[in-house]
Amino acid sequence: MIWQDTLTFSTPRRGTYNITREIEAAVAASSIRTGLCNLFIQHTSASLIVTENADPSVRRDIEYWLQKTVIDGDPHYEHNYEGDDDMSGHIRTLLTETSLSVPVSQGRLALGTWQGIFIYEHRTGRFNRKVVVTIHGE
Repeated sequence: MIWQDTLTFSTPRRGTYNITREIEAAVAASSIRTGLCNLFIQHTSASLIVTENADPSVRRDIEYWLQKTVIDGDPHYEHNYEGDDDMSGHIRTLLTETSLSVPVSQGRLALGTWQGIFIYEHRTGRFNRKVVVTIHGE
């Protein structure tokens, strides 16, 4: 059996947004008990990450590292049509992921105790981001 839907999430600024509950609801709606949940974000300047969901300092530290590593407005970037965060957003996406696969077990995401699924918005503005959720299984 295959189940698919596209979910839209608002990201008001650069940062991480926990979407675990929405993905869990999609798994429940699919009625699939055992299988695989694939997520794909349809954007080139936002990504998907699985990381700690309990201590927000983990996500702040990741952002700190990315800000030091991938600098907004680097004068060597040619692509800057949408502002200083345009090319840096694309590079940040390359360093993270545009798709994730999470096992489904007993009708639930088989995440670890401290794991959550997050959209990582790499731009500084407000966006609506689409995530395709495809669940395969039985």
